[in-house]
Amino acid sequence: GIGGAFQYGLQVSIINSPAEYIKSFIRETWLKRYGSSPGEEMITLMWSFVVSIYSIGGLLGSLSAGYLSVRFGRKKAMLSANVPALLSAALMGLSRLCGSFEMIIAGRLFSGVCGGLALNIHLMYAGECAPRKLRGLFAITASTSIAVGKFVGFALGLREVLGADALWPVLMAINALPALIQLLTLPFFPDSPRYLLIDKKDKEGCI
Repeated sequence: GIGGAFQYGLQVSIINSPAEYIKSFIRETWLKRYGSSPGEEMITLMWSFVVSIYSIGGLLGSLSAGYLSVRFGRKKAMLSANVPALLSAALMGLSRLCGSFEMIIAGRLFSGVCGGLALNIHLMYAGECAPRKLRGLFAITASTSIAVGKFVGFALGLREVLGADALWPVLMAINALPALIQLLTLPFFPDSPRYLLIDKKDKEGCI
């Protein structure tokens, strides 16, 4: 769950705290780049892109989840979801240093791809690996992980933690941590029996 539905919950909530700081960063960057202060309409438009492009990334990730989970297996598809997560963390974390608000928009797009992939494959992988008696318990790990992700996002966004003006790039890049944890732990997990039997025709591996 930590690299699955948790990523979705984290990214949904984490964007709320640094809103004013990111708007100020857009304003400062625009002023340095073009020599004039942008209007409120332009700031609102750029901020709307930052928030809403996550959904576009989520759509792209969701549409890719089925193909990747059949082509590479549930486990490898889950591992591949960490690539856009790490890329998004790098883009958003370095955006202030590079003086580019476009990097935040691109980072949010990639984090959306990660969320769309991870949320769908998490449910598929957990459901197919679960013993019959525990299938319901495994299925609710998705909703639980979303809730925990939202809580962690709100907690980290507090001004006393990472919600300060100097620390918002770190806050935006924090999704690299669950991605790294999953990259280190998930290779030790088995692959889905259903994938091994139906897609790979590996009856012995399935058993």
